[in-house]
Amino acid sequence: MSTVPGLGLTASGTIPQELLDLPWQVPLEDWPEDVIAALPRGISRHIVRFAYLGGSVIAIKETSERAARHEYRMLRQLGKLGAPCVKPVAEVTGRSTPEGEELSPALVTRHLRFSLPYRAVFNQMMRKETLLRLIHAQALLMVELHLIGFYWGDVSLSNTLFRRDAGQFAAYLVDAETGEIHPKLSTGQREYDLDVAQVNIAGELMDLMEGGMVDEDVDPVATSHQFIDAYRGLWQELTGDTAFNPDQQWLIEERIRRLNELGFDVEEYDIRSKREDSKLLLRPKVVDPGHHQRRLMNLTGLDVQENQARRLLGAIDAYRAQTDPHGDEAIAAHMWTQEVFQPLIGKIPKELRNKLEPAEIMHQLIDHRWQLSEREHRDVSLDQALPSFIDEELKGLRDEATLMIDPPGDVIDQLGRPTRDED
Repeated sequence: MSTVPGLGLTASGTIPQELLDLPWQVPLEDWPEDVIAALPRGISRHIVRFAYLGGSVIAIKETSERAARHEYRMLRQLGKLGAPCVKPVAEVTGRSTPEGEELSPALVTRHLRFSLPYRAVFNQMMRKETLLRLIHAQALLMVELHLIGFYWGDVSLSNTLFRRDAGQFAAYLVDAETGEIHPKLSTGQREYDLDVAQVNIAGELMDLMEGGMVDEDVDPVATSHQFIDAYRGLWQELTGDTAFNPDQQWLIEERIRRLNELGFDVEEYDIRSKREDSKLLLRPKVVDPGHHQRRLMNLTGLDVQENQARRLLGAIDAYRAQTDPHGDEAIAAHMWTQEVFQPLIGKIPKELRNKLEPAEIMHQLIDHRWQLSEREHRDVSLDQALPSFIDEELKGLRDEATLMIDPPGDVIDQLGRPTRDED
């Protein structure tokens, strides 16, 4: 254990020695530079620092003992439920200086690789289209959390991390300090979360507009309403009723297919008759996000984001059509992974592999190949497109594997040129 008297660590599994060796007897804001990860950090109501832990990066937040314990437990429960969120490492209590001065407890979480705070999704100016993709990702995250009974209490873009997902974004909860898990949320709890989200998102966008960081035609209030509309549309699709006649059984398959397209599996559904007429009502009972992720994982073993999975499944279908249209899908997926995906990713120079996740690299390479074919009026292969993709696209991107949470405005200017969907 640590030599710091009175120190207490709560963690799941084995506590790494590197965690015990951190200078817990020193206030977090005074930690030495050789411990701190030299990466951008943001403004927060808490003191937050990032440190290396073995081969990974952790975020450390000083807070109260009650808040640290609560958030640690919330994140653990959310992880077990499969929610998109950061992973807790430990809660640290009993901290004090060598002179006996008490120090604030701390929550330790693992940094989500390739994730971006909303402020870092853009460079100098966020386009309206990029902002709307963020808003829709935030709405989907909130729907997923509400479906499992999580009341957030402090919904905001600042409390969310985003990963690129085949031209869209996937959102992850990063702050669960005010959260609660219930068997099922009431309409009032969901509506309160929506009210908080609407106010916070509008305020965050007004702040960005004040700094000239968003397109002038963006209306912060209207955009926050778009978030509400996106949430309500998703919630209705996932939990609402579909009315159909007994001879319209095909509507059941259509509803399930529509949910699959949104990235959800339907594990159970209820069918009941209406009292006032002969129609039946279909309502999804148990929906589970990650439809395409699970399918790709089963076929290839690749663990990627939902839209990335959708794109790679399309690439596998195209490969199968070219090589063996009537062959087994699982065999085609294995061959594509071995003969296309892995060799292409292996050709990416090591110093560029932190630019994007491998699945995102493949998605953007497919797009680049298509643009190159259009430009040259011929069918360009992925192998032929790779060199120009590396030179024209990949080299200019910033390293998203190590971009930290919520960098302040003066750091934004140092983060490099925008990616293609920000140009």
